[in-house]
Amino acid sequence: MQKKSLFIVIEGLDGSGKTSVSRHLAQVLNAPDKDIVKLTYEPNNDCVAGAFIRDILTKKYTGYTPEILALAFATNRLDHCDRVVKPWLSASDDHIVISDRYYLSSMVYQSSPTFSFHKVMTFNQFALKPDIIFFIDVDDKVCYQRMANRNMPPELFETKLAESRRKFLKGIQFLKEKRRENIINIDGNGTIESVAGQILTAIYNHAPYFKRD
Repeated sequence: MQKKSLFIVIEGLDGSGKTSVSRHLAQVLNAPDKDIVKLTYEPNNDCVAGAFIRDILTKKYTGYTPEILALAFATNRLDHCDRVVKPWLSASDDHIVISDRYYLSSMVYQSSPTFSFHKVMTFNQFALKPDIIFFIDVDDKVCYQRMANRNMPPELFETKLAESRRKFLKGIQFLKEKRRENIINIDGNGTIESVAGQILTAIYNHAPYFKRD
């Protein structure tokens, strides 16, 4: 089977373990003699509108509408794709990008009763489509406990996790039905290793050429 690059997105609630799982995946997927995995994240601080978004998330700036925030995230995402994701994927046919969050998060956190999933995705219509989106599904109480251990002030969207989880599940259904997205739900209540193991199994099923003997 011909090798191809792979664009993977890890989604989930704050406190779901996305970042730790992404790092573990990179360690397993990287070949012994070379690095094939690019770890990245959104919103990306180094891309367009990154500072503006960070000020909103840390509650330094509150004068915005859902439409402005969604447009800022979409702009950040396009620049992120052009400067980080696409160059890495095109550099070699065995490269992998793992992004911590992508447009499913925008659907959850930038949508509102007057600003639908469809409108959010209209802003993101030119974003690169991932090969696989993994949603790490964790009980909101577990997420709150994990965030409490960070000993850091909560950011803008690190509250009302039960409501966010419901929106994630609705967003997943929307993307599957409207865009035929490849989205896999992962039980995230276990250890980092067990969660990463579930994801690796799905990756190898999708792209068996990345599995090392």
